Amino acid sequence: MNELIIELTDISPREFFGQNNENIDLLKKHFPKLKIVARGNKIKVYGDEDLLDEFDRRFDLLTAHYAKYNKLDENSIERLLASNGQEDLQSSEISGEVLVHGVSGRLIKAQTVNQRRLVDAARISDMVFAVGPAGTGKTYTGVALAVKALKEKQVKRIILTRPAVEAGENLGFLPGDLKEKLDPYMQPLYDALRDMIAPEKLALYIENGTIQIAPMAFMRGRTLDNAFVILDEAQNTTHAQMKMFLTRMGKNAKFLINGDPGQIDLPRRLISGLKEALLVLQNVEGIEIIYLDDKDVIRHKLVKKVIEAYKGIEHNN
Repeated sequence: MNELIIELTDISPREFFGQNNENIDLLKKHFPKLKIVARGNKIKVYGDEDLLDEFDRRFDLLTAHYAKYNKLDENSIERLLASNGQEDLQSSEISGEVLVHGVSGRLIKAQTVNQRRLVDAARISDMVFAVGPAGTGKTYTGVALAVKALKEKQVKRIILTRPAVEAGENLGFLPGDLKEKLDPYMQPLYDALRDMIAPEKLALYIENGTIQIAPMAFMRGRTLDNAFVILDEAQNTTHAQMKMFLTRMGKNAKFLINGDPGQIDLPRRLISGLKEALLVLQNVEGIEIIYLDDKDVIRHKLVKKVIEAYKGIEHNN
């Protein structure tokens, strides 16, 4: 049996190994045929030479990731262990920087490779589609990019919209006026904004129209200039709604379209405007499409397992 000894230098073993050695447990799960022992600042690994070489290569990826982002969590470990080793190199250095200094000193930045690709895409292209399941940070990263653009005076306003066809509900059955009816649907957007902008300033921005949160119907007939526009839950748009929205783009505008084709709430006879747009626009120069997946999920670790479990039956439908 061969032996590999790795000594951690310039890295805190406690942070690298994780609480109760949880990161080491992930390594053991990924390399079941190796015996892995972590003590002090050393890791000793026993097993076949080929597996030890693979372990050494993956371990180098983990240490490089930690050195770059000063953080190692379950998501990044699983992604790096399953990747081809080049993924971390496919996003720029700048994409991992802080996007917004949020409320209470919160530092908001892209946390996964695909989120960083989304940041890169938004920097280069004026129209970006972010496609992936719930919990992958599409909306949150998008709102952070919009707030960053506003704070840096790249745009004069932020416009957030989403179709009001959600989980079988109908606006007509909800109590109250239009704003009250829309608020439940816009909650994820409000939540993200509250993390990034102080309450008084956010209230002022909404009051004076610097930040507009409106239903898609309000987009009709408008030209959206000098704005960062986010369409959320785009999978629930129809062909007509999506075409109408995309053609509202004015001068100095950024459009970000978020959606999850696996979570369509439209009546079965209607084709999702997002699915159609992804086919029609995939080769159009200047439009970027970024796909996020279960490796980008930053909610509870069970969310990732739920997404994986449903993926099979959704693909069969």
